[in-house]
Amino acid sequence: MKILVPVKRVVDYNVKVRVKSDGTGVDIANVKMSMNPFDEIAVEEAVRLKEKGAATEIIAVSCGVGACQETLRTAMAIGADRAILVETDVELQPLAVAKLLKAVADKEGPGLMILGKQAIDDDANQTGQMLAALMGIGQATYASKVEIADGKAKVVREVDGGLETITMSLPAVVTTDLRLNEPRYVTLPNIMKAKKKPLEVVKPADLGVDVAPRLKTLKVAEPAGRSAGVKVPDVKTLVEKLKNEAKVI
Repeated sequence: MKILVPVKRVVDYNVKVRVKSDGTGVDIANVKMSMNPFDEIAVEEAVRLKEKGAATEIIAVSCGVGACQETLRTAMAIGADRAILVETDVELQPLAVAKLLKAVADKEGPGLMILGKQAIDDDANQTGQMLAALMGIGQATYASKVEIADGKAKVVREVDGGLETITMSLPAVVTTDLRLNEPRYVTLPNIMKAKKKPLEVVKPADLGVDVAPRLKTLKVAEPAGRSAGVKVPDVKTLVEKLKNEAKVI
């Protein structure tokens, strides 16, 4: 069984994000970029499934600019066997990414697709669900445990009320939660080996997919700064302020 793992290049989670002065977006000039943390978890889970004998090949896929090759090399250093870059300079939105991934999946025929539940840049949390819908297959989001056996996937999901366990037939889509695993440390020998693994570059047109944006960002702004707190002498004054000024009670 093949496992397809999409990975996204995002601003590193340790970097303090700055909004451009003209409000058109986030400033990424000279900013450290890395693999989306949820996608790291997805790659790690795919590698663990392969180590258990549940998979024979792991294919990492990224959609975006040429620099995404670095992210794919990281995925291969973790344990992916090969990679595919769908190269485009267009700002991709979740639906476009889902369509591109469907086109790749139709070509590769994976038995399982593991995605990060969301990207830390746009927090859309849509691509996995859209991909499953476009392909007409089962999906399990927010996975905290994944088991593959007898052509089925057993997934434990994080839900508001606790945990939910579901079983679905393969092929299927799984999106990862933080508690699924802890990605391994990438060693230097594996980084060197990743440089020799195959990386294919295709264009959206090669896959027959229109990636033109459907949504337009009007303005990006930083969150409003928090105002200073106020000290009150007693509980009675606090209740009065909450009732008459804040109007929360």
